[in-house]
Amino acid sequence: MIEKRRIYLDNAATAWPKPECVYDAVDHYQRELGGPNGRSGYLEALESNRIVERARRSVAELIGASDPLQVVFGCNGTDVLNLAIRGIVRPGDHVVTTVCDHNSVLRPLRALHEDADVEVSYVPCDGLGFVSPADVRAAMRPNTRLVAVIHASNVTGAIQPVNEIGRVVRESNAFYLVDAAQSLGHVPLDVRAMDVDLLAAPGHKGLLGPLGTGVLYIRPGVEREVSPLRYGGTGTQSDEDRQPDVLPDKYEPGNHNLPGLAGLVASTQFLIDETIEAIHSHHTMLVERFLAGLREIDGVTIHGPQSTANRTSVVSITVDGYDPHELAAILESSHRIQCRAGLHCAPRMHEALGTTAGGGTVRFSAGFSTTAEEIDAVIAELEQIAIAVVR
Repeated sequence: MIEKRRIYLDNAATAWPKPECVYDAVDHYQRELGGPNGRSGYLEALESNRIVERARRSVAELIGASDPLQVVFGCNGTDVLNLAIRGIVRPGDHVVTTVCDHNSVLRPLRALHEDADVEVSYVPCDGLGFVSPADVRAAMRPNTRLVAVIHASNVTGAIQPVNEIGRVVRESNAFYLVDAAQSLGHVPLDVRAMDVDLLAAPGHKGLLGPLGTGVLYIRPGVEREVSPLRYGGTGTQSDEDRQPDVLPDKYEPGNHNLPGLAGLVASTQFLIDETIEAIHSHHTMLVERFLAGLREIDGVTIHGPQSTANRTSVVSITVDGYDPHELAAILESSHRIQCRAGLHCAPRMHEALGTTAGGGTVRFSAGFSTTAEEIDAVIAELEQIAIAVVR
């Protein structure tokens, strides 16, 4: 029996396939270098130092940061979000976030609420998943320490007006954190235009790198307000038992994930060469085709933006007569169409959409290598599945 080719539409979880240069870079590090960075002076260790430096420079270029040293590396997106949130929020503070945000923001805030008397306000969204800057302003208080907003929803694909929200936050003394997990690498962004203090993202989604890296941009001067969460050896100031107070060492104890960062160097250079604008244009073409096909299928509900305006490649649906997990299992078993079903670690988003009781949604997320033919195959399969209920 000839096995069907997999159609991978779970890029919002992790990008696959990676560009070929990413596999080559990881393999080169593992086979030819293997040394740590910042700790030894032999040739391969010095090359490891350069990998980390190049990774900082390329990420800084992608986000419009003026100084690569303001880019801090962590273990993943959740890790750097915890650093941003728990590092800056103090007991008794007030935080503003949104119902659209991911558990990587919601759960640290819940823990701070329970353990440190931190109050949290959740800004609502409209029926398409968009947040109003005016509602953010209304939620803020004199003691608001942090405003944390997801840039693009991992459920609806809706891109929030982060520039406008940034201007609202600048009217106060609060700090501004943007979770760019679903936007960095997908859409052009500029941390200076967004007026952010902190921007966090994993390396394995839109940045197309391996699993196991996270990036946190810290606005110049803001590092004075962000306490480190982890302490240890950095290879610098080794005569002291205090954590260095300079970037990036302040937040990067222990050995870096060099294979991951080697892959991130290659993937970010790929994005720079291909351009984010071209990748976003490709995603927009695919989403336009997908939405048009979905609208023709009776029983399919599209949750989130109904057009390609202000959205990423994430498309969530429900189909009458099917539990989301059942539908995803049918797609995988019948046509090797791989997507994600459920609540997608965004419980308040599903409450706002009214999809919680039904088990969430089925989420499709295209990547840079997804083709129009693959989108057509998914539409055709969904049409057959929907027809089966009518019969």
